Amino acid sequence: MNDVDRRTLIGRGAAVAGAAVAATAVAPALLAAPAAAAPAARTPRAAGATIGPDDARYPLLTTGNNQRFVARPDYIKMITSAADAEAALEQAFKDRKRISVRSGGHCFADFAAHADTEVLLDFSPMTAVGYDERMRAFTVEPGARLLNVYETLYKGWGVAVPGGICYSVGAGGHVSGGGYGLLSRAHGLVSDHLYAVEVVVIDAQGKARTLVATREQDDPHRELWWAHTGGGGGNFGLITRFFFRSPGARGTEPADQLIKPPSTVLVSALDLPWEELNETRFTRLLKNWGAWHEEHSAPASPYRHLSSLFNVSAKAHGSLGMFTQVDAGVENAEGLLDAFLAAVLAGTGLKPRALARPNGELPAMPGLHTPRRMPWLQATRLVGTDNPTITNPTSRGAHKSGYMRKNFTDHQVAALYKHMTRADFHNPDTMLVLFSFGGQVNALAPDATANAQRSSAFKMCFQTFWSEQKDDDFYLGWARGLYEDFFARTGGVPVLDERTDGCYINYPDRDVADPERNTSGVPWQKLYYKDNYPRLQQVKKRYDPTDFFRHSLSVELPRR
Repeated sequence: MNDVDRRTLIGRGAAVAGAAVAATAVAPALLAAPAAAAPAARTPRAAGATIGPDDARYPLLTTGNNQRFVARPDYIKMITSAADAEAALEQAFKDRKRISVRSGGHCFADFAAHADTEVLLDFSPMTAVGYDERMRAFTVEPGARLLNVYETLYKGWGVAVPGGICYSVGAGGHVSGGGYGLLSRAHGLVSDHLYAVEVVVIDAQGKARTLVATREQDDPHRELWWAHTGGGGGNFGLITRFFFRSPGARGTEPADQLIKPPSTVLVSALDLPWEELNETRFTRLLKNWGAWHEEHSAPASPYRHLSSLFNVSAKAHGSLGMFTQVDAGVENAEGLLDAFLAAVLAGTGLKPRALARPNGELPAMPGLHTPRRMPWLQATRLVGTDNPTITNPTSRGAHKSGYMRKNFTDHQVAALYKHMTRADFHNPDTMLVLFSFGGQVNALAPDATANAQRSSAFKMCFQTFWSEQKDDDFYLGWARGLYEDFFARTGGVPVLDERTDGCYINYPDRDVADPERNTSGVPWQKLYYKDNYPRLQQVKKRYDPTDFFRHSLSVELPRR
């Protein structure tokens, strides 16, 4: 899962089709770059379908990956191009219809599917991935799923973006919310490689226009680019295309414009049985994992090429699961992996087993109890394409996040143990997912992009999945109880202090905006965006002056 980015902000979509776009080359540009060339024109596409309540497709398209949230729009408009988006946006504005936006993957909250939706704009038909020679950048449309992005970029040019694990996450929300994955400790966030974004915006008179905003210092729309490097989707306009070029890229060869993933990786997948755990061993295990990440979170750490995903699953599941990947091409890759595993298991007395069945974010990987080398894309497919818990399109879910700057406290581990071992809790599809963070993610200043969390050691996602609406109160109560107990010292949320660093917008949680649940006195905007929020508001004021794009945690217009 990594990210709504791991997550996109949005519902369901189609598979990706690769499409290279040819134009004239541009000269090398980056630190002292000239103004960006205009992107190459695309072949006109037919307008997308309009789907009303009587259409057989309507029930499918009114909800997303989290079945807690269902919309009842007057119609759903499938978007196929920027021109199609402009026309749909102007019509909704003219009709005074409340819109929501979906790009095609996952959404934890009600951003796309909510009760006030009158027109749902669905970008899942826009799945192309290619290369624009004029922009000297790779193009990704918002409905593209992550695995298809990886396949097209790597097979076509040998490049990648450091995106999330889960194959079915859509690019639209994943990128605009920051986006990260197993390559992020070595290469930063996905949004750190965003060169430009094509966005359809609408003015106060209801006139839509398509803008291309780049990171070039002299671009008059640079702030609009900046807002899409972690400011979240559904806030400023309709994203119709991303352009990726890594900072520092030189020359005109496409293969030199983005990062190159490892040719091969060394991977390990372990099952840690609950039957061998008591509270003492559990505490030692969690603190070992947290201490290692706190020690090795610096940008230049020799361990920046190693990332771990640790599913601390509820006792009802029967075991915990841990997946670790290290670039097999770096010096002493085997030694780095061995040292990491030894540090995590030290003093626990645990005897890891093969990961023979799915565990939370991880599919079954029974052949990796002993570390194994494999091609990077093969490992990406292995860990990301067979996960019935995360990709189940019929489930309901609760999700909460937190960035950790330092190791767990005694109270936090005790709270986690208490709630994960509750005698009345029998749901195996429940977990705290711990993600390696830091490394090159921490190389940028907090205001270099809209994603302000640049000093964390690891990231957390508290989540549980269930199937029946009648069980909502029980599972939401459990998730809230754990989260608020875990952060009891700071008012039930991860405040901005020496230990924690707020929340991740691609794991949106409406509870942090509820003063009955968040008693810290720190507003939700600060938790997600820190000191970048006022700047995001100014972007909102300029490009969405009527607050036409809004959802339950959207960027608000400044009060003056």
